[in-house]
Amino acid sequence: MNESLSIWSLILGATLPVQLVMVCLLVMSVLSWVIIVQKWLVINDADTEVFNFEKRFWSGMDLSQLYREGTSKQKGNTAVIGMENLFRSGFKEFTRLRQQPGIDSDAVMEGSQRAMRVALAREEKVLEKHIALLATVASVSPYIGLFGTVWGIMDSFIGLANQSQASLAVVAPGIAEALIATAMGLFAAIPAVLAYNRYSSKVDSIIHSYYTFLDEFSSILHRQAHSKRSAERA
Repeated sequence: MNESLSIWSLILGATLPVQLVMVCLLVMSVLSWVIIVQKWLVINDADTEVFNFEKRFWSGMDLSQLYREGTSKQKGNTAVIGMENLFRSGFKEFTRLRQQPGIDSDAVMEGSQRAMRVALAREEKVLEKHIALLATVASVSPYIGLFGTVWGIMDSFIGLANQSQASLAVVAPGIAEALIATAMGLFAAIPAVLAYNRYSSKVDSIIHSYYTFLDEFSSILHRQAHSKRSAERA
């Protein structure tokens, strides 16, 4: 390829509006890749935690022992996330309210469920954080690239109109830089839309697991709360 028509020389020789478009698309592409990597780590950890915690929870382990294990993890500076966080929030509130004399079992259940819903909202926020930005990059980048394309072609034809003799060599650089802007727009958009679709589906699946666990754990706590009241009446 002739040096004067290399991609790098075309970028450096592009008009200021097209260069601004390219810089904008580059920043959006880098930002989207940072989010893609970050969200992959967060979602992968959450998915692994769901599998591991459900395995421990349904193994028949005593709930108090399971809670103490989580406390030991926190003391060891290990983060407690996801489903285990829901469990700890609900079980802690359930135990605290249950120890209060004269409190109704329905009030105990309401308190523990409220604590779990708060924890669930926090976990949802962590999982969904920045995913919408991927959708924005995916939808906006092609249009920004298209703007650079239109501007580059328009500038080429304006330059052609000022020439006494029209030739392909006059318009080729402008059209080439315009196509580079298009390519950069697609380069930013395609990974973002693929990641957004993948992560949205995965986050929905994990959150669904959280809601299912919340209902199942609430049923277990409900039986414990009312069995204690029945024993006290007996």
